Amino acid sequence: MAALLKSLVGASEKSARIAQLCRQEEALFQLLIEEKTGTDKNKKFVQDFKTLADVLIQEVIKHDFPELHGHICGEESNQFENKTLEVQVCATQQDTASLLFTILDRNRPAAELLAAAIHQEVVLQDPALDAVALAIPPERLAIWIDPIDSTNQYIRGQACVAPIGGICPSGLRSALVLIGAYDRSSGDPVLGVINEPFFREDPLTHRYLWQGVYHWGISYQGTSLSSLRRPPLCPKPSVVLSSSETPAIQRALRPLYGERLRFVSGAGYKMLCVILGLAEAYILSEGSTFKWDSCAPHAILRALGGGMVDLEAALQAWRAGQRGALPELTYHQPAGDAVGAERWANRGGLVAFMHREHLELVMATLATAAL
Repeated sequence: MAALLKSLVGASEKSARIAQLCRQEEALFQLLIEEKTGTDKNKKFVQDFKTLADVLIQEVIKHDFPELHGHICGEESNQFENKTLEVQVCATQQDTASLLFTILDRNRPAAELLAAAIHQEVVLQDPALDAVALAIPPERLAIWIDPIDSTNQYIRGQACVAPIGGICPSGLRSALVLIGAYDRSSGDPVLGVINEPFFREDPLTHRYLWQGVYHWGISYQGTSLSSLRRPPLCPKPSVVLSSSETPAIQRALRPLYGERLRFVSGAGYKMLCVILGLAEAYILSEGSTFKWDSCAPHAILRALGGGMVDLEAALQAWRAGQRGALPELTYHQPAGDAVGAERWANRGGLVAFMHREHLELVMATLATAAL
């Protein structure tokens, strides 16, 4: 397990580097941005996009883990219809550079720079990773990838959004690489890696050069390990919400949170805010997130003693008098009556939480509200 975890963290670092490189040069960045249509589109957005960085990262992770072939899935297709292209990682750096040379309108320096990042060997100096001794057979696991969560914010590229209470409401900070592993049989999240490629601007240049940071967590058969410490329960809790959250949910939550309703971009980033203790919960009443959004953060939350429940199912259980374990999200079964991306939506909404005490307050509040 230590080897797999370290490899996934290394893959997230390589992915972060690709995301940074693709964002450094605006003219190149604009070459491959495509609007999603049909069943690939997230119904929450009027427009939904993918970028070359999204596709490259997903293909890199598939390429780097041949032992999990057929069990690595993610948000993006590797085809760009507007250029009749299929993005892939080739056997050698030179071949990948040649493919990218064609994709990037024959810009050889950019193609070679990206190919070098794709084929680089990432060396991690992390004693905490080296100390992990938990053994999980790889054949029990499958992986969900969101190569760049909050793609719309990534495209807009705002680097100087001021945080409020430690939380950036929008901007590049919300663009994350999410890699989550789950148990193929139970669907439980087991391992999560969250990489923040745009954690901090380079202090010397302050323009399109960034320093990143990663976080990881494992929750498996009673063993919990993480790169983070569990944040304490906050006496004046706040909650992160989508700006499109329903008025009914907002009204129901206001007595609990007062003016501490924080409207934030990026599903993964909102979950990360809970993981870091910047908010006590992330509540979403709609089925507008997907398994690739939630798997990695869910695993880290479980490693720290928190979790992520299916809001609709949890409310049903709470109203029926259940006060024990509430139904959490699982990751192995698609919705049988849906097509395309909707097969993997978290259709009942969700509540991401760190402390059980706070989850109970949220459930008691919402269970009696007129929603």
